[in-house]
Amino acid sequence: MSPTVIPELIDLLTLERLEVDLFRGQSRDIGTRYVFGGQVLGQALAAAQATVGDDRRVHSLHAYFLRAGDIEHPIVYDVDRTRDGGSFSVRRVSAIQKGKVIFFAAASFQTPETGAEHQFSMPVVPPPEAIDPAPPLDEHVLARLPAKFQRWLSHDGPFEFRHVLARDEFNPQALPPYHQVWVRLRGPLGDASPALHQALLAYASDFHLLGTATFPHKISYNQPGVHMASLDHALWFHRDFRIDDWLLYSLDSPSAQQSRGLTRGQYFDRQGRLVASTAQEGLIRVAPGQDTH
Repeated sequence: MSPTVIPELIDLLTLERLEVDLFRGQSRDIGTRYVFGGQVLGQALAAAQATVGDDRRVHSLHAYFLRAGDIEHPIVYDVDRTRDGGSFSVRRVSAIQKGKVIFFAAASFQTPETGAEHQFSMPVVPPPEAIDPAPPLDEHVLARLPAKFQRWLSHDGPFEFRHVLARDEFNPQALPPYHQVWVRLRGPLGDASPALHQALLAYASDFHLLGTATFPHKISYNQPGVHMASLDHALWFHRDFRIDDWLLYSLDSPSAQQSRGLTRGQYFDRQGRLVASTAQEGLIRVAPGQDTH
């Protein structure tokens, strides 16, 4: 891993303040065709966080992706201070590029308080130390792919993933729509604020989510004739966590229909605490003739 990859990601989530509630973020080319959805999620959350006091933590984020983002241009985030109450604050964030809204989100923040607690149990899976890291992709396979895919698949990114059951994305077989993957930031964050850990989790939550909806259909994102895009994204934060320690991302897809797939996810820390939940519906279009059974 390049020693600059984590500082670059943190810089990406550190927005330039243009006005009181107006921010500008840069984009990073990680090999995706358009701006990576997790980048916009993380930056939008960072913009909202910058308008809320340190005494309040985000507990939910609901977002819609409206247009594809251009990697070559910055994104402006316009924050509306919708409400500041005694315990909760709500912010609406519009992401603007070339004069058009490409994304908008609503985020709710709460002053920490105690109350009734329960949670689902963490699935029984091997610990991350018992799972081998994914081997490098064969150079001959990589050379046959478009340049964008080469950058995406060969990129040594800031997050490490260890799949409980690995799937061959180049020769996908029909599998039940369930997926468990351990994830962590590749380097320590020291005494970074909880807000940064939350923004980084928002960024990482877009990995592997929609792909779970393709498991029963023998298709994957890198096949010709398959077009996939996020439509909406929801994220709930339940408990404090560290993104630089292993989290289990447990995913399932209850339905796919009308070229849309729905996937849900839960993040558990190593102690089995449920720390965050996600849900996403995305577009999955398959060209005629492509096997989906």
